[in-house]
Amino acid sequence: RGYHFLHTAIDAHSRLAYSEILTDERKETAAQFWLRAQQWFAECGIEVRKVLTDNGSCYKSHVFSGALGPSIIHRRTRPYRPQTNGKVERFHRTLADEWAYDRLYTSDTERCLQFPIWLHHFNHHRGHTALGGQPPASRVPNLSGQYS
Repeated sequence: RGYHFLHTAIDAHSRLAYSEILTDERKETAAQFWLRAQQWFAECGIEVRKVLTDNGSCYKSHVFSGALGPSIIHRRTRPYRPQTNGKVERFHRTLADEWAYDRLYTSDTERCLQFPIWLHHFNHHRGHTALGGQPPASRVPNLSGQYS
């Protein structure tokens, strides 16, 4: 028993999501998550220029700032205004409805094992109203990396 923490990064244009289930929200964890997310977006052909986070202490840390590097603009949401970070908030609501609480899992391990499967479905197959019924992958021309 215990808690899991979802760390999520979403591309504003495509709605392509990178998300991990992690054990905490410490500054080192958030920084390492960001480095993996940035690498994943780069492999998808997406150049990150700006990052919007909430005001959690892990995102205010020098460690996280160092992981972003000097070329990425870091903005934070207004305090107590989750709608400022609407894309991530909507993603987490969809995730709760369609993955976390959609069915009865026999164990926490089973639920966690289903997460990457659901995330692939979200990115590659699930239509999004904001994208005219298309999945996020449809807006990323070189998602497979075959045209480098």
